[in-house]
Amino acid sequence: MSATGECHAIRTREQQANAIAFYDMMFNKCEPRAAIEQFAGDDYIQHNPHVADGKEAFIAYFERMAREYPGKRTHFKRAVAEDNFVVLHCHQVWPGSDDYAGIDIFRFDDNGKIVEHWDVLQVIGDHSENGNGLF
Repeated sequence: MSATGECHAIRTREQQANAIAFYDMMFNKCEPRAAIEQFAGDDYIQHNPHVADGKEAFIAYFERMAREYPGKRTHFKRAVAEDNFVVLHCHQVWPGSDDYAGIDIFRFDDNGKIVEHWDVLQVIGDHSENGNGLF
């Protein structure tokens, strides 16, 4: 592998680890402000229709989720990284509510900071036409 290829591979692994650490800190540890301060870039673009754009809106949303759903957890099933993108496949557990299979996509800037987020969530139901599961 060339030096450029090695640097790219290292950066991709670092971004993957940072996306997991960011998600763990904001969701599992209920520390969204610390997660944003450590892992987000200058701007934070949000595509989830339930969360407004920007870092303060993100923090407010997840502080409210921590109060309303104490004990919520996400379990990381897969992480895939390519270029400036990391995709996480997660099992979200929301006590007192539905559990979800989720795909979160994070875009990183050239400084290795998260600057954009998309997600798709699917309720984990009791019935499936196949035995494959969601994970």
